[in-house]
Amino acid sequence: MKKLSYLLLIFAFTQVHAQKDFQGMAVYESKTQAPKFEGMRAGNRDITPEMQKSMEERMKQMLEKTFILNFDKTASIYKEEEKLEAPGQQGGFRVMMSSMMGGGGTFYKDVKAKSYTVDKEFMGKEFLVVDSLPKLNWKLEQETKQIGGYNCFKATAVKEASKTDFRNFRPKNNDKKDEAKKTSGETKTNFEDNFEIPKEITVTAWYTPEIPVNQGPENYWGLPGLILEVNDGKTVILCSKIVLNAKEKVEIKPAKKGKVVSQKEYDETVIKKMEEFREMSRGRTSGAAMPMGR
Repeated sequence: MKKLSYLLLIFAFTQVHAQKDFQGMAVYESKTQAPKFEGMRAGNRDITPEMQKSMEERMKQMLEKTFILNFDKTASIYKEEEKLEAPGQQGGFRVMMSSMMGGGGTFYKDVKAKSYTVDKEFMGKEFLVVDSLPKLNWKLEQETKQIGGYNCFKATAVKEASKTDFRNFRPKNNDKKDEAKKTSGETKTNFEDNFEIPKEITVTAWYTPEIPVNQGPENYWGLPGLILEVNDGKTVILCSKIVLNAKEKVEIKPAKKGKVVSQKEYDETVIKKMEEFREMSRGRTSGAAMPMGR
């Protein structure tokens, strides 16, 4: 009897220790539908078909990214996979645009404390955004499918669209405005005139209870299992690889460098700077001002 009790105690200790040391890694491929530039070129003769094609190609490359999520039972770090920078690319501009399209920096989530920390670089300044994790009211569905051999369940939620995330921009219906411009004789079209930000976005997620962690890509969390896919109607984030309990452990901790601000403070800084940039660009003949929410 004593021997059986001893074995049970050893088994319980092993299970607790295994849970404490549990760690996983998931690779995600993020793809966002690139915006169309036809309306912009139609209203601005300075933009040639070659320029339009080049802009669309560069935009497509920036909107296709690979991310690595390292996680344990309570925390995770989500970071864009490092790639060699092509010769001639503008480092500062690339970093700024990357941070506005879901990349850049390390996104740390602590689901136990319900907080996150992410380092951002904008206009040559480093910020450390520290705030509470967004609470999404997930609706659990009965629909299932398999992703990478894991059984996944569907969940949906509605969230507020961020004004500082370029991926949230949706094409405007400019039919009536185009007619008004033709009547008034206007020909120039700024980039932001073709796009708008919806107030809310419907998100569809697929999670697997087979990996019972309250984690997911970016700032998604709150489901009874690891989120393997997220689709907001324009951006799809899909898990392509999972490794559990690898021999080499990754240190999961938040970034420390940068001016500490809340998400609201960071958003206000970005919007203010981009509106200043847009006003400066309005007088230019290119008409290619950077889009930003009002």
